[in-house]
Amino acid sequence: MRSENIYLIGLMGAGKTTIGRQLAKALKLPFYDSDKAIEEATGVNIPTIFEFEGEEGFRDREQKMIKQLTQMQGIVMATGGGAILREENRRLLQENGFVVYLKCSVGRILERTRKDTSRPLLRTDNPRARLEALYAEREPLYLACADFKVDTGVMQSKAVVTRILEHYRTLNPEKE
Repeated sequence: MRSENIYLIGLMGAGKTTIGRQLAKALKLPFYDSDKAIEEATGVNIPTIFEFEGEEGFRDREQKMIKQLTQMQGIVMATGGGAILREENRRLLQENGFVVYLKCSVGRILERTRKDTSRPLLRTDNPRARLEALYAEREPLYLACADFKVDTGVMQSKAVVTRILEHYRTLNPEKE
């Protein structure tokens, strides 16, 4: 095993933060959300960064934060949904931890995010079409980057955490 770190990847609304917090608690490890870490470092929220710096500016900040967080040991990290778009981020995640792809259907993500105004990429007339496009673009990258995949749209978060821990512990028997 490269590291005891666990990194969660997947589309927005797939449950990365929820699952990440529960995993961290179960493993008694600190939890980090790369988007929240960017907000804390900049003092502004993600939509504001998008507004003033565009997606490219945000991706630059995200890459720096992922580089910083993947150098830590013994953490659980939820990444932003688009973190895997940059090859450097995929490499850092794969080299420094156990990468879990939280897969979730577009329909379930729409249900979960429809009242959430903090997602710049869903500020569109047709959020379903936008999510379908993001899914089509990112799914191959998620699959290529992940060590393990679990569908968060069909089971409760507790069951997802159990599945991840079972697989993780087969790779890290000392983490019982």
